[in-house]
Amino acid sequence: MNQLLHTPEGVRDIYEAECEAKIMMEEKMTRALRGFGYRRIITPSFEFFDIFGKEIGTTASQDLYKFFDREGNTLVLRPDVTPSIARACATYFTDRDLPIRLFYNENVFINHHTLRGRLKEHTQIGAELIGDASIDADAEILAAGCQTLLAAGLTDFTISIGHNGFFAGLVEECGLEKSEADLVRELMINKNIFGLEEILKNHHVAKDLRELYSSIGRLFGEPKEWTGLYELAKPYPKIYDTLCYCEQLYDILRLYGVDEHISFELGLLNRYSYYTGIIFSGYTYGSGEAVLSGGRYDRLLSYFGKDTPATGFAITCDALLFALQKDRQPASSEAEDVLCIFYHGKDRADGIQMANVFRSEGKCVRLCLLPEDENEANKILAAHDDYILIAPDA
Repeated sequence: MNQLLHTPEGVRDIYEAECEAKIMMEEKMTRALRGFGYRRIITPSFEFFDIFGKEIGTTASQDLYKFFDREGNTLVLRPDVTPSIARACATYFTDRDLPIRLFYNENVFINHHTLRGRLKEHTQIGAELIGDASIDADAEILAAGCQTLLAAGLTDFTISIGHNGFFAGLVEECGLEKSEADLVRELMINKNIFGLEEILKNHHVAKDLRELYSSIGRLFGEPKEWTGLYELAKPYPKIYDTLCYCEQLYDILRLYGVDEHISFELGLLNRYSYYTGIIFSGYTYGSGEAVLSGGRYDRLLSYFGKDTPATGFAITCDALLFALQKDRQPASSEAEDVLCIFYHGKDRADGIQMANVFRSEGKCVRLCLLPEDENEANKILAAHDDYILIAPDA
């Protein structure tokens, strides 16, 4: 294979119509976020290794792109933007009034196993609401995520919401050691109900609690569908409070008018272990992976010396664009009108002057120099339906 003509596994070139569609889609999404009062932040493409270390609970070390600088420091191409924003907030926003609303449009890099066939570089657009621990902040970030997807042109999607309290309540009631809790967490992430039931039986967990956690793989459109779970959860305060929180959250989301895109998956967890409250993932037809994910991370900023609550989401633009194109949504078919101005070499000045006038009016102009050969020039003109020709001087 000639490596000069190929990209490495997991990265790709984006060009012509797809490139234009991606840019327009991103512009629409960033406008939606500005409409919620969020302002853009740009963080470095690489950071010190510790920003994404094991203690923080982000991407596994083997999935990071690591390299060294001249001083011998271990650096990492960012796999996740949220820790970078947490670091920036702890550094630059110490005296700023809270809450802080930020959004980003950045590329992230994850060294997935080659055989998985997943992109190793992709674009994320996301938002972070920092300094607000209220349920209203969680509702706002979910509503902003919904409206951002809608602004991109996606109409058929569902955001499934879970809560870390559901997992934490189980660990607390069972008295699980860390290694056992880690195993239970992995089982819940993989929706392995049978493996989870086996662990609960071995710990002689009460029948009502086992029945409660047998629902981890079920989707509930709205809280009224889990009425029976309240009775099972009453003896367990943390679990019961989690159910009440989700019900109240749904009521606020109805006020935003996005409830038709909301469902609940109570056992939902994320591989990023820094999440502390709600956790959510958004899916649509035409994409095998989540187009949106996020949640509350109240302890993350404390690793950087700023003990501040926060919540946020990230949209995977490449997966979203693929879904839009597969569904033939408008975002992939829009194109700006380009005006072609053809000129001969001796009419260069007139051509450039005319192009400058049109561009000052906001038009897209392509200047095209015609060949001296008249037949070749006529062939080029014949291939275009709409253009301006700078006529030669008489």
